[in-house]
Amino acid sequence: MSSAQFVRPARAADVDAVVDIQVASWKAVYGSLLPEEVSEALGGEEARGRFREQWTTALESPPTSKHRLVVSTDEVDGVRTVTGFAAFGPAGDPDLWPAVDAEVFALHVDPTRLRQGHGSRLMNASVEHLVEDGFGTAHVWVPEADNALRSFFESSGWRADGARREIDMGRLLPMVRLHASISE
Repeated sequence: MSSAQFVRPARAADVDAVVDIQVASWKAVYGSLLPEEVSEALGGEEARGRFREQWTTALESPPTSKHRLVVSTDEVDGVRTVTGFAAFGPAGDPDLWPAVDAEVFALHVDPTRLRQGHGSRLMNASVEHLVEDGFGTAHVWVPEADNALRSFFESSGWRADGARREIDMGRLLPMVRLHASISE
């Protein structure tokens, strides 16, 4: 493991790396759960353009001062690269109270950089920011089926809270909401 691994606020120059990681991670996590044409379209220029616009907007005009986008970085052979990202802020689900309930909207690590501590650093940094912002509980939506993202959160103590939904991705993708108490 490198001694030069950090988590920092994302910058405009990071957007392309965030998009690359999002596409690669979604294919790794959701690929087998999606129709083949949807999985293939994730990496297409149209989808990448939408993702680029989404993350640029998140940086330039976040919905609130408590919405954040952070990246994990590592230095290899003198070159610093973005290895993962997390987006988080006040929860948006109607059964949650955004003053005290937070949501991790995305947490993804470059699939070639898994098991190097980047995901744990991203989760810890996210929780630290959320606690500083006064949140007491954090939530995240993950696929219901066994997958690496769900396993990662559950191995960190997050548990299903009973909420479920389905996302139409060309076929219905069942999701479950996990939560963790983060108050000091």
